[in-house]
Amino acid sequence: MKRKLFCETSPLAYRLSMEKEILKRHLKDLLGNIRFAQERTTTALPVLVYRHNSLIRRRLGNVNMQLQENKATNLALAVTHIDGLLIRPGETFSVWKLIGRTSKRKGYKEGLTIAKGKPSQGIGGGLCQLSNLIHWMVLHSELTITEHHHHDALDLFPDFGRQIPFGTGTSISYNYIDYRVKNNTANTYQLRLHVDDEYLCGELRATEQQPHTFHIHAENEYFSREDGVIYRNGEVYRDIIDRTTGQCIDSQLIRTNHAKVMYDLPPEVLSNIRE
Repeated sequence: MKRKLFCETSPLAYRLSMEKEILKRHLKDLLGNIRFAQERTTTALPVLVYRHNSLIRRRLGNVNMQLQENKATNLALAVTHIDGLLIRPGETFSVWKLIGRTSKRKGYKEGLTIAKGKPSQGIGGGLCQLSNLIHWMVLHSELTITEHHHHDALDLFPDFGRQIPFGTGTSISYNYIDYRVKNNTANTYQLRLHVDDEYLCGELRATEQQPHTFHIHAENEYFSREDGVIYRNGEVYRDIIDRTTGQCIDSQLIRTNHAKVMYDLPPEVLSNIRE
């Protein structure tokens, strides 16, 4: 029998392991030579790089919809720490450096989380939607992603009004599983974020026009059955387009999906599964 890790022996051991990782990240940042973006302004930078709105209340399988309501509260609190952020040349944006640890004392509620490959819940849950939105906008910019985590090759929920390719999401957990972006350009970028009654709304802005535009798309998408297990497959590409000529100068493979499907597929999809 496979020996259990210390963090798997008890809830207390798991918590201690998490706190150890949190402390390690604090120490690494303290000793590292990273200049984190911190300055915020209510004045919008002149150039709109990309805009996207993300529906907050989505039906995800059999997940309790109250968790979606709580997520709306969590998102509304979190965006107040990021809205208006300037990411100047040489600076790094970090989700957790700005939001900090979520807690009941700060007003955060129990929301949907993913633990050990399964839906769970925890204080501040649902903030992955915020990092997802930011990541999607960053993919349309010249910014450099320096830390990005996925949900461990799992397709947890059936599509519901999907607008962006599967596999372009993020996973975050305070503070050692972060989403970070560095500005290696001479341009200054800005994140504008707010929540309305239905959507998490975001804009990525800049002081100057970018030399390129970007198009993210999926190819070769299909479901397969391997040793009795169903997987979702596909590739996600990022096309870099010269703004002046309109010509695609490069197409980058940014994600190959081979994700275990964790829900029941409809009959029309099952009938077309690759064996």
